[in-house]
Amino acid sequence: MTETYLTFQKFNDIELANEIAKRLKLYDIPYLIEDNKKFLESALSNYNEPDISIKLKPEDFSKADRALEFYYEEQLQYVDKDYYLFEFTDEELIEIISKPDEWGHFDYQLAKKILKDRGKEINPAVAELLRTQRNKELAKPIAVHRSWIFTGYFTAIFLSIIGIAIGWTLSYHKKTLPDGHRVFAYTEKDRDHGTRILLIAIISLIVFVVIRWFYLNEY
Repeated sequence: MTETYLTFQKFNDIELANEIAKRLKLYDIPYLIEDNKKFLESALSNYNEPDISIKLKPEDFSKADRALEFYYEEQLQYVDKDYYLFEFTDEELIEIISKPDEWGHFDYQLAKKILKDRGKEINPAVAELLRTQRNKELAKPIAVHRSWIFTGYFTAIFLSIIGIAIGWTLSYHKKTLPDGHRVFAYTEKDRDHGTRILLIAIISLIVFVVIRWFYLNEY
């Protein structure tokens, strides 16, 4: 059985992705590098933005985070003094530390260093607590707008293929948390709607196929 690899981090620079991959290899963390540009170029002839993903096993996410923290700590000595984070207020820097998934490993490490240099060092235990709280926040399911639920039922009846896609997404789509855990993206109520939409769409498709078959054979 093929082991599951999930997207850990994305890059627009293949050289940086390879550099990070080397660091992961030093810590014996298995990884995959995927160039999504190859898949998009066939559909979009003018697509020229690289989209590189490093994928890891879910259980290795936390280990990889620690490895990259050490890597980016080493890179802080090379940062330009006019780097934009130096203009941030203490409150803005704390915001970065509370949401590392939005800012990336480098900005996260630099924010901690700047606060330390200002005499306002963030205790490691506090940083870990902020990380845990952030994961809990990200794990909360999303409530789908009612118009999308209506659209799902409508397409299930009249555009069954699209209805199947919507129903499947609402019922089974999951999001990956920064620690590698996977959780359902939508609320239980919306997932129940998704299941019903999926069933209606499948029934509608079967009815359409049967009617089409009888029509073709009739004439």
